[in-house]
Amino acid sequence: MAKSKIKVKTKREIEIMKEGGKKLSNIKTKLSKAIKGETDAAEIEKMANKLIEEAGGKPSFKMVAGYSWATCINVNEGVVHGIPKKETIFSKGDIVSVDVGMFYKGFHTDTSFTVGISPSKETTFFLMSGKKALEAAIKQADLGSRVFDISKAIQVSIENSGFTPVRALVGHGIGRDLHEEPQIPCFVKGARNRSPLLPEGAVLAIEVMYTKGTPSVTVVDDGWTIETSDGKMAGLFEETVAVTGNGPLVLTTN
Repeated sequence: MAKSKIKVKTKREIEIMKEGGKKLSNIKTKLSKAIKGETDAAEIEKMANKLIEEAGGKPSFKMVAGYSWATCINVNEGVVHGIPKKETIFSKGDIVSVDVGMFYKGFHTDTSFTVGISPSKETTFFLMSGKKALEAAIKQADLGSRVFDISKAIQVSIENSGFTPVRALVGHGIGRDLHEEPQIPCFVKGARNRSPLLPEGAVLAIEVMYTKGTPSVTVVDDGWTIETSDGKMAGLFEETVAVTGNGPLVLTTN
């Protein structure tokens, strides 16, 4: 097997990422509470910029070539990379996904969440299924595990709930660069023994992307927003997680 390209972080570097991740988690909590009916995506974007600056960081996503915003915001059938437009106004019954990253003291952390506005029982179950899948995936970010194990945990959990993991998009390694090796699919791909082994010091942005319908997605006219091809609801949950000798360590948490 080829030598792993995963960039291993030192304990000190992980501590820095944990510090930044905690700040980002606090930002995530505040953004989540601000999402209500009649709020628009541009308001959440403005708030995110302000909070990131106050935390002493920089918006990670603005460091991506061609992207000019601190957040990606998607509604209902939106999966990822939605531009936070003023025209995107949230309404009762919507689900809203927010992806936000922060560059702090030389390292990126990345996190995502989806919330419902006065959600139905069906929508609440859909969202809880994504959270449950992320929890299962995080448990696999351990010594002796492979990327395959994380992907399998996501796929099994999502499919057992009656939903479909997205296949065209992946989670990723993270550190000094926002996107590093390895890629982390939401479904099993290839043989387990051909999948990258997770070393101590690996840091991963584990991302659960799933839909109520088919896994097929489409890029819309703005060149960034990716939606489900069948127009059915999509969910997004993500945490930044370090592989340590004491088990998985979620960095984007309070």
